[in-house]
Amino acid sequence: MKPGNELLFLALGGSGEIGMNVNLYGAQGKWVMVDLGLTFADPAYPGVELVLPDIAFIEERKADLLGIVLTHGHEDHIGAIPYLAADLGVPLYATPFTAGLIAGKLEEEGLLKQVKLNVVDLGGDFQLGPFGFRYIPLAHSIPEGNALLIDTPYGKIFHTGDWKLDDAPQLGDPATAAQLSAIGDQGILALVCDSTNVFNEEASGSEATVREGLDATIGQAEGRVLVTTFASNAARLKTLGQVARDTNRTVCVAGRSLDRILKVAKSVGYLVDFPETVDFDTAMKLPKRDVMIIATGGQGESRAALARIAFDSHKIKLDEGDLVVFSSKQIPGNEIAIGRIQNELAARGIHMITDRQAEVHVSGHPGRPELASMYAWIRPEIIVPVHGEMRHMAEHARFAKTCQVPHGIVQKNGDLVRLAPNGPEKIGEERVGRLILDGDVILSADGSTMNERRKIASNGVVSVALAMDHDGRVVGDVQISLEGVPVEEDRDAFLEEACDAAAEAAQKNSGNESKLREGIRLAVRRCATDWTGKKPVVDVLIVRV
Repeated sequence: MKPGNELLFLALGGSGEIGMNVNLYGAQGKWVMVDLGLTFADPAYPGVELVLPDIAFIEERKADLLGIVLTHGHEDHIGAIPYLAADLGVPLYATPFTAGLIAGKLEEEGLLKQVKLNVVDLGGDFQLGPFGFRYIPLAHSIPEGNALLIDTPYGKIFHTGDWKLDDAPQLGDPATAAQLSAIGDQGILALVCDSTNVFNEEASGSEATVREGLDATIGQAEGRVLVTTFASNAARLKTLGQVARDTNRTVCVAGRSLDRILKVAKSVGYLVDFPETVDFDTAMKLPKRDVMIIATGGQGESRAALARIAFDSHKIKLDEGDLVVFSSKQIPGNEIAIGRIQNELAARGIHMITDRQAEVHVSGHPGRPELASMYAWIRPEIIVPVHGEMRHMAEHARFAKTCQVPHGIVQKNGDLVRLAPNGPEKIGEERVGRLILDGDVILSADGSTMNERRKIASNGVVSVALAMDHDGRVVGDVQISLEGVPVEEDRDAFLEEACDAAAEAAQKNSGNESKLREGIRLAVRRCATDWTGKKPVVDVLIVRV
C-alpha cells in the first residue's frame, strides 16, 4: 500500500486505548511517523512489564518512511524507540528536553551511533519530503509538550499530542489563544486531538492550584511526608520544590526515574532552581518535621520506591503518623496494585491523602471546556479523535459536532483513513497488534510463548518422565513433578494414580512415537482434570534404554 495523490492517516497504536501512541501520515508515496510509544503490561501478560506496538505495516514499507517526529517525552509516546527505531533506520526529530530523554534511552541500549537523533529548537520547523513540520508549544505535565502543525500538499494538520490549558504554567511558554487563532486563520484541514478527558465537564485546572493544595496539606503534617507522583511530571516536581521551601522541608528523592528526569531537565535549563537534595541516610537523621521525600511508585509498581518503603525494604522508613500524598491520578487497571500498597500503609498507621481528599493533583489532559476552546481557535474541517479508548473517541467526535466542527471520523488502530481529497473516509484496514518485551526478547503478545505461559499460570504444569526399552515396555518407575496443580494434601495419591495412568498409556501406544507421547499427555491431563477440574500443561519426556 503506497500513498498516492492523497493524504492518509493510520494509527498503529493509541486509538482505542490510552497508551502506546504511534501515528502515520502518508502522501505522495511517502510516510512519516508521529510518536513511537509503549504501554505497561497487565495481568494478561504474566512475567512481562512492557508492551510494544506491532509496527509490521511500516517495517514492510520502511523504504518509504521519512522520519519519526516526537511530540513529547512521556513513555507512551517515546518508550518504544530503543526497541523498534533502529530497525526502521530513519532519523528522529524532537525538541531538546525530549531529545535528552531519548538519548539516555538509546545510550542504555548502545544505540546512540545507530539512530540519528535531530534536536529541533522550541517552535522550530523542518521539512520531510512533502511534509512540513512546526512545533507548537502546549501546556502539559512534562516540559516541552508540543503540538505539530503539519503542512501537506492536501491541507494542514494540527496534531495536538497531549495537552491542556493552564493560565499559570510552571514550565515553558505554551502558545496563547491569539497564536492558536492565528494558526486557525491559515485554514486547518484536520485536528488530530487528545481524547483522554472528554467526559470531564470541567477544565483540567492549573498547576498553581496544586501548589496551594500541597502547601496546605503538607504544612499541617507533623511527621515525615512522602509525596508520590509520576516521575515524568516535571511541572509537579517544580511545584514540589516550591512546596518544600514553603513548608521548610528538606527534599530527598527516591527513584531512578526521578533522578533521570531531574538530570535531563536541568541539562536543558528546567528545574535549575530545584532545591538541593539529600541522600537517604541524611534524610533519616533529620527531624521528621523537616523532611519531604519525593518517591516513584504511585501506580502501585512493585519494584518502585513507594512499594519498597511500604513493605519496609528500603532505606527510607515511615512510621505511624507520617503522611503519604498521592499527587497523581489513579490509572484504570492499577487499582489493585495501588490498594495493596495503601492497605499496607494503613495497617502501619501511616496517613494518606489522594486527589479525592485535597487539591493535590490536576490532569495534564483537556476537559470539555478546553476542547471547545481549541475547536474555536483552530476551526478544523475534520476532527480525528486519538489517545483514548473507543468510548472516549466516540464521545469526542460527538462533542466536536455539537461545537460546529463540520466533519469527524472515529477510527481505531489499523483503520486506514483518507483525509483528503474528499475525506474523511475509511478506505481499508491494516494489520496491527501488540508485541511484548519478555526479558530481552521481543515476541508477539499472542504468540505461543505467552499463550503457554497463560495456560501455566492458570492451570499449572505437570512434567512426566519415563524410560522405555526397545520392546515398548516401561522400565523402572514413572516420574512426575507438579508445579501449581492444586492437589495439596492429596498430592501423593494423585501422583500414584497419574503414574499408573502414564504407564498404562505408554503400553497401549508403544508402536508410534508421536502417538505414544500424545497418549501419555492426554492420560495424565485427564487424571489431573478428574482430581482438580483443571487442565494443566503436561510435558512428556521419554528416554529409550
